[in-house]
Amino acid sequence: MKGSKEKLFRLVKKKALFKGKIVLSSGKASNYYLDGRLITLSPEGAYLIADIILDLIKQKKIDAIGGPTLGADPIVGAVAALSHIRKNPINTFIVRKTPKPHGRMRQIEGPVLKKNSRVILIDDVVTTGGALLEAKEALNKEGIKVAEAIVVVDRGEGAKENLAKGGLRLTSIFKARDFGV
Repeated sequence: MKGSKEKLFRLVKKKALFKGKIVLSSGKASNYYLDGRLITLSPEGAYLIADIILDLIKQKKIDAIGGPTLGADPIVGAVAALSHIRKNPINTFIVRKTPKPHGRMRQIEGPVLKKNSRVILIDDVVTTGGALLEAKEALNKEGIKVAEAIVVVDRGEGAKENLAKGGLRLTSIFKARDFGV
């Protein structure tokens, strides 16, 4: 590992990995928990994740990057800010579980994506991939093309296979086994 990835690894291991019985959002029981928000909502973690993601997507022809609320929220903010600072701005978006019941009643928030836009989904931690698949479905309904997802940590519990079945390639910065869990 080099640079930002090595620093992020140490940060996740030190601040976001908890051992003990827990029930995950997927409903599965686990002997450990990776609290992605402790990293994505920290100044150092947000910067490191954005730096790594911008490096991963620099050769890709995409119109925007975003993902399911709440895991993607701080990541998209960091990516937007750092891309602007680097003078290569990228639009970002967030996908709600359901359309907002008031105002503009949108499910996809952020700069309006046009039909046939190409986007990449992001999230902090993935177990089964359900939230990413739901986000992809919402985007597809709007005619937006999604072919890839990037996550900080893949727990290695079926997400890669489930996403592949849904037409999404998964790239993870880390796998849970990298942390010895």
